[in-house]
Amino acid sequence: MKVAIITERANITLGGAEKSVFELAATMSLSDVDVKILAATGTTQSHRVQVLCGNTEKRVSLKTFEKALRQHLNENHYDIVHSVVPFDFADIYQPRGGSYPEAAIRNAASYSSNGLRIFKLLTSCANFKRTAFASAEKKLCKADKGPIVAALSEYVKTQFKKHYNLPDERIIVIHNGIKHIKNIDQGRCDRLRAQIYSNFKLKQADQPVFFLFAANNFRLKGFMPLVNAIAALKDKLTKRPAYLIVAGRGKVNRYKRIAAKAGVQDRVIFMGQPGNIQNLLTISHVAVLPTYYDPASRFILEALADGKPVITTKFNGASDLFTPDRHGKVFDSPDNIEALTEAMRFFCVTENIDAAKKAIEEDDIKSKVSIHSHCEKLLKLYSDIIKNRTQK
Repeated sequence: MKVAIITERANITLGGAEKSVFELAATMSLSDVDVKILAATGTTQSHRVQVLCGNTEKRVSLKTFEKALRQHLNENHYDIVHSVVPFDFADIYQPRGGSYPEAAIRNAASYSSNGLRIFKLLTSCANFKRTAFASAEKKLCKADKGPIVAALSEYVKTQFKKHYNLPDERIIVIHNGIKHIKNIDQGRCDRLRAQIYSNFKLKQADQPVFFLFAANNFRLKGFMPLVNAIAALKDKLTKRPAYLIVAGRGKVNRYKRIAAKAGVQDRVIFMGQPGNIQNLLTISHVAVLPTYYDPASRFILEALADGKPVITTKFNGASDLFTPDRHGKVFDSPDNIEALTEAMRFFCVTENIDAAKKAIEEDDIKSKVSIHSHCEKLLKLYSDIIKNRTQK
């Protein structure tokens, strides 16, 4: 089987979507699938990637990319065209960022004041590139014979039914998956642990619970509610004290000031962009992401694969892959500080952490969140599409 996977940029350092495409291609190649990643731009030298609009990081228009793609597809045969960019000529559209309307709504919801939320929602169309992508997505959903939408979660499926009234036969849920590499540098972990204990002025006997928050957009992923929850926990009597480890490329200086204003500068440490999230997961006890929007968070899946309990919101499609109150906690909204605080307080008890870790292992959540499981379901979809095509 020869498969083309279309993505806008071939650079795994950009974020979860780009990294997922590369992991998917690599996993499919192990199943004797001939996979080619077709990208508009990029600087990769991988033999699996063909850059169509220049070996650069500069983004090009959707129209320019479509023209280059159509030319390439006219000159090369693929059994399946799988796109994470909204092109109506693809066999499968896998919107790794969810739907554009929902993303705009939830992004606006992540701002603190009602006035700012309304302003952000009304001006969301001012980004011409995003508007072009949103228009293309709407077009492919309205087409009678458009591509199958491979949703990463039930949450994403709900979005396409709500915003586009897409019929069930055009949507299939194929849950997101990650490539879990237990690549632990024990020496690095020991140094990180010592650094964190020193920063917090802690001793092992203090028995702290380290909550790990990892994101690049701190606002969207719920850092503000998390700071408020840490402040509330600091004032509550908990069996073990709660501390927050923050990883990512967010605006650190701004959020350090926010933590200080909330009086929790002694409970929060900013570690910057981690070279390997596994090292920080090894040190941490619980992963927390009180996100306003996430189609299916890689960070939460990586934590589960590592056997760690998780806390997140119903606006995270990754919640499909674990059982609330068994493997972690799911609450209704990032703005519900009380619910977030109580979820974190629950895991300030050793027995509760241990019970969740045991359940994650017993239920083999690691396999459920793996890229191999994701790949198997996609390959089944590919085969069904090819079979239906030949029968017509």
